[in-house]
Amino acid sequence: MIRKDTGNWVALAEYDLETAVHMFETGRFLYVVFLCHLALEKMLKAHVTEVTQTFPVKTHDLIYLVKKSELEISQAHLDFIGKINTSSIPTRYPEDLQLAVRDYPKSIAKEYLHQTQEIIQWLKQHPNLKR
Repeated sequence: MIRKDTGNWVALAEYDLETAVHMFETGRFLYVVFLCHLALEKMLKAHVTEVTQTFPVKTHDLIYLVKKSELEISQAHLDFIGKINTSSIPTRYPEDLQLAVRDYPKSIAKEYLHQTQEIIQWLKQHPNLKR
């Protein structure tokens, strides 16, 4: 049985991912990337919570969370996590909205959404969350 707070992290991640889909459908591509990062962050925090049996530290650093969760993730997934990790600040606090919108067009949002959905699905099936 997983911890209650772990279940909440999973629910939050699913909620954010569903919202990312809605943002994609409405053409809000900057927010798709932001919410994909947020969904991955929360799903990784679910794993950290289960592995450490404590509430995770407040961080947006996905690489740190992967290490803390002790997950063995494929290189392709790690590469994507590294890429989206660098998108956190520019999509969360864009210095120039028009530039940020240009940097994250529909094609990027679609790729990030697809890869995030794939990784979230893998993380949900991981034995850490099947106790």
